[in-house]
Amino acid sequence: MSRKDPKQLRRGWTTGACATAATRAALMMLWGEGRARAVRIALPGGQTPEFEIAHHAEGEGWAEAGVIKDAGDDPDVTHGAMIVARVAPSAGGILFRAGDGVGVVTKPGLPIPPGEPAINPVPREMMRVTVRDMAARLSERADIEITVSVPGGQGLAQQTWNPRLGIEGGLSILGTTGIVRPFSCAAWIASIHRGIDVARASGLDHVAGCTGATSEKAVQALYDLPDVAMLDMGDFVGGLLKYLARHPVERITIGGGIAKMTKLAQGARDLHSGRSQVDFDRLAEALERDELRHVNTALQAYEISGENMAVWVAENALSSVCAMLPAEIRADTAVIDRAGRVVARAGA
Repeated sequence: MSRKDPKQLRRGWTTGACATAATRAALMMLWGEGRARAVRIALPGGQTPEFEIAHHAEGEGWAEAGVIKDAGDDPDVTHGAMIVARVAPSAGGILFRAGDGVGVVTKPGLPIPPGEPAINPVPREMMRVTVRDMAARLSERADIEITVSVPGGQGLAQQTWNPRLGIEGGLSILGTTGIVRPFSCAAWIASIHRGIDVARASGLDHVAGCTGATSEKAVQALYDLPDVAMLDMGDFVGGLLKYLARHPVERITIGGGIAKMTKLAQGARDLHSGRSQVDFDRLAEALERDELRHVNTALQAYEISGENMAVWVAENALSSVCAMLPAEIRADTAVIDRAGRVVARAGA
């Protein structure tokens, strides 16, 4: 089945937007406006979407509401999860707490300091605005404690980068616009940036970006690197190196399989199969093997050329990497076969 045209894909809502809607519905109960079936909130871009309220509960001095997250056509791990906000009066100000399934930050380098609930700055501000606007309208005090929870979130978090980033106990409440754009590269690249921030704040001098799980495992073992040093690069080598050039560490290793590393060796910065392809004519010329013009895959070319191709790929991939980095950052590359063996290295 072919992927839908991106223009036809349905957008969804971030966990931060859902938490804000849940907060609004919970405040309506706490402040005497009753149980709403749906509420509208204002997003940072000015949109005012409506959210159905799927859960209500209240007790002495507290109220809570829940929204089921709809991620649209994006394959988001939190799609279908219940985002719950419980509100209660605070001793002063608007405070945030992590409930069941929401993580706590334990490492520096993230937008939220260690010890705080993993509720990012924009969702926090969206909830603050909601509290203040409703308090002003209803003549209430804007001194509210907001506890955000995601039932089952601790298990879902194992499918995210949170454990590696030092977010323990559950998911993050995320979003800068409130909108999930299906198959967005921006979300992945933002996670790469946070990985670099955490590695730098942890004092690491050597990090690695790999194209997939097999190459990541091989590179991590090769250099005995901690989890926090492993950046979830995927196809976005350009996005990783561009950010690293502005936020440097002493050393970077780039590792991957023969196909994606061949594209990097030929100058590609986005290694996705839909956005870059191996140029087999150039490869044949470089390796002086005319038969490579007629192969279908980089793996097939490697089966013909063997070590010579792997070495050429490692060396030229290193040249591509160094061209994107300042001279003070040392770089090396590793080419990994499907069995997880390192078949060529350059710059090590």
